[in-house]
Amino acid sequence: MIELDEKDRAILQALKADGGLKAGEVGKMVGLTQPATWRRIRRLQEGGVILGRRVRLNRVALGFEVVVYLGVKLAAKGRASLEDFERAVCAIPEVQLVQHVLGVYDYRLKVVARDLSDFERILRRRIMTLPGVGEVESNVMLSEIG
Repeated sequence: MIELDEKDRAILQALKADGGLKAGEVGKMVGLTQPATWRRIRRLQEGGVILGRRVRLNRVALGFEVVVYLGVKLAAKGRASLEDFERAVCAIPEVQLVQHVLGVYDYRLKVVARDLSDFERILRRRIMTLPGVGEVESNVMLSEIG
């Protein structure tokens, strides 16, 4: 585990908000020079704190107006069915996140769709036909905070 000071935390907060910031821009935000900031960022990367930087896409600009979180309970338990389900669900482009969880459901999925009828099509033709799918609960996202 790597020790973090207040400057490191400030750097991480800045990069969390905008992973595309350059070291000089981050340095100005946290009160460090560009070289000092660059060294700290590199140390955080080498220490495994920063795993990478991602591009965030605007799903609405891409035509995906609806986000639905699904709880999926598999009908048949067993290692083979888990692997088959995971492989198949990860191949669906509208499925943005797959989480294997403990609790009432075996998996939690984040699904994007153009509208509710598009989501219904995805649910009926893609999700419900996946290997081992038993019970599915849908929660439509109304708004996102933060």
